[in-house]
Amino acid sequence: MNKISRRKVLTGSAMGIIGLSLPLTSHAASAFEAPSIAGKPHASYPSIEHELVSEVVGKSHSDLDRVKELVDQRPELARATIDWGFADFESAIGAASHVGRRDIVQYLLGKGARPNIFTYATLGAYEAVKSMIDYTPGIQTTYGPHGISLLAHASAGLRMEKTMTAQEVDNCKKLIDYLESLGNANGQKFEDIPDEKKPKYLGDYKYGQAKDEGFSVQLNMRKMLSLGVIGQFGGALYQTGDNEFIYNGAPSVKISFQFENNEIKSLTVKEPGQSIVAAKIS
Repeated sequence: MNKISRRKVLTGSAMGIIGLSLPLTSHAASAFEAPSIAGKPHASYPSIEHELVSEVVGKSHSDLDRVKELVDQRPELARATIDWGFADFESAIGAASHVGRRDIVQYLLGKGARPNIFTYATLGAYEAVKSMIDYTPGIQTTYGPHGISLLAHASAGLRMEKTMTAQEVDNCKKLIDYLESLGNANGQKFEDIPDEKKPKYLGDYKYGQAKDEGFSVQLNMRKMLSLGVIGQFGGALYQTGDNEFIYNGAPSVKISFQFENNEIKSLTVKEPGQSIVAAKIS
């Protein structure tokens, strides 16, 4: 009577193992059925929404109050970076730097933004910029966002001259003089397009049926031809030849315009591994 068969021992052990697993499975199912989510996650979650990053970088060109509203709530947005097209990467602090908004630059630095040589050029940090060039000869020829040169960033540093101290102004001017002396800190020289010839390029160009499958060629704030997604502004076009351009100083992105009877009929965008022809529609 006291003896227990081997079959009963094995059966009991197996049931015990199954039994131990059941509460865990049940608990996991219960937890999944009652998630603690407030609101619906956006499509790119856990990455921050594209629209939010775009706004932070965009507003960093001009609107300190709005930048503070966004970054005070999420300080990590001080490091926000966006690709405006064809690898034209721009950070929030990069945006503030090339337009000379020292106030926005200083605010973003206080929130953890990552400065670079363009940031220091805008701030007139002569010793810092000179040291970087001494350690990395040729870095002064590197372009910032939108193909804007290092010297242009330094010159933008005087935009808020009326709010700057005499020492800050002197530092900026000293840096500008130094960069000018190098002879190559203002970027590559491109062909100029006479103002009277620019209108013929302007308009919309389509390469597909979807509403955003096309380009708009417009004049930007610097009165340069620019290429963007249809209906939007984009990066500047730098002329390299007869009706041939590169995008924002990026040598691998080439744009050319095709004529028929002295009128532009299409444009072609060539980049590594891809070529797109878009017909002019307006």
